[in-house]
Amino acid sequence: MAPVIEKLVDGFEVAEGPHWDHKKQCLYFVDFVEGTICKYVPSTKKFTKAKIGDYNVSLVIPVKNKNNEFVVGLNNSVAVVEWDGESPNVSSVKKLYEVDVGTPNILNDGKCDKKGRLWAGTMGGTPRTLNELVPENGTLYSFSNNTTTPHRTGVNLSNGLAFDYKRGKMYYTDTFSFKVDQYDFDIIEGTISNMKTIFTITNEENFCDGMTLDADGNIWLAVFASSRVYQIDPSKPDTVLRTVELPAAQITSVAFGGPNLDELYVTSAHFTDRPTGESPGSIFRVTGLNIKGLPADEFII
Repeated sequence: MAPVIEKLVDGFEVAEGPHWDHKKQCLYFVDFVEGTICKYVPSTKKFTKAKIGDYNVSLVIPVKNKNNEFVVGLNNSVAVVEWDGESPNVSSVKKLYEVDVGTPNILNDGKCDKKGRLWAGTMGGTPRTLNELVPENGTLYSFSNNTTTPHRTGVNLSNGLAFDYKRGKMYYTDTFSFKVDQYDFDIIEGTISNMKTIFTITNEENFCDGMTLDADGNIWLAVFASSRVYQIDPSKPDTVLRTVELPAAQITSVAFGGPNLDELYVTSAHFTDRPTGESPGSIFRVTGLNIKGLPADEFII
């Protein structure tokens, strides 16, 4: 049976960073350009959002063991906000880290590992100035225990991250390098090494964006400007196992969710200067894939 694709919510400029909260059975994500954190509850079909000042908001991840607290990316800062999931504004903002001070850089996509570290990198500009980004000006960082650690410099546009704890690997993409890179990942030390490329986009009109892993260790990669999500086998370089076609060209990221973690949630954008597809700037749910994902990790302050 073919997968079933449903459009859940629309009207976003750049929906990004989906995070499935398995305890609350809801999806969190951001609208990068609008500067909002968003929540969607599939069981009730209820959508809410909160504005956080005049910022580009790049990520939203719950803080572990803290009710209504989230780590967010605000321009070039990492902050913790309080939000009840209902109000149109957050109730508090506390900045924890700041990077790339004195540059035009802002944070982009981010994920937490099982130790509660936040991994997120920067890009040399804003989403509205993608064609004018300062090349190789960004850095991939981790944030933990009041310490900011750079791991990779010379990044164009820091993007998708995923961790495979069984194999001891981390996957990462610099969007304008057109490839997905694999690292050996030391979860105890929080270090990466031995980079090698495991997937390359051959059509340079398309771009590697956000990603997640399924329970078998395969990567699900959002391919921006293509209307596609690829399932990739990282043990076989440049091997696409499956392709999911969606009615939006600007696919930004993916996350598994649902009670059994067998539903794929897909975010998309609506840049007016690029092809947009039939349903741009929407959140989609894909069912019938017969695959499960893994629980998402949360931030530890």
